[in-house]
Amino acid sequence: MSAETPAVTGQFTRRRLQFRAWRGTRPFWAGLFVLISGFPIMYFPYAHLQLGHLTLAMSTTAGAGSLIIGVLLVVLGISLWFQKHIRVFAGVASILLGLVSLPVSNFGGFLMGFLLALVGGAMAVSWAPGVPPAQEEAEETVPVAGGAPGAATAPAVDGMFGGGTSGAVEAPGENDLSGTNPANGANGRHSAG
Repeated sequence: MSAETPAVTGQFTRRRLQFRAWRGTRPFWAGLFVLISGFPIMYFPYAHLQLGHLTLAMSTTAGAGSLIIGVLLVVLGISLWFQKHIRVFAGVASILLGLVSLPVSNFGGFLMGFLLALVGGAMAVSWAPGVPPAQEEAEETVPVAGGAPGAATAPAVDGMFGGGTSGAVEAPGENDLSGTNPANGANGRHSAG
């Protein structure tokens, strides 16, 4: 490849779309907030602030504790990106570490690290993986015996992720318990007597 050869067209766009797809399948922003929260918590206990000729030492007696908290938050942030199944543990752990950093690490990195750890931890706990789009099947529906005219159902789906269909047919609303009461003989899933 010579210096005059232009870059592959669309390479940047393709990489950007790959990153967007990767980012969409994990708690990316929660991991970023938790990762960033570790840096002020680690930095401030070891920092010295210069104001003219005045040196303000912000170091505390718990410098090692601040370093441990900061490193753990950075590791939790990275693990949220690459181990998305531990999101609840990592979220709760980052919230607890953020709370512990208040008395240990200069008010949690002057509240910056504390707030980022709390927000990132809450985002990690509340994140849920998206459901992949369902493939529409063009199968004909079978009318339910004894059902209303024109009432039809879709085939029952086997497995947790829609792996296939079984021969069993389920009536629409069979699992809907909103209209159940003892007067019509339907008392939830079980008969009362």
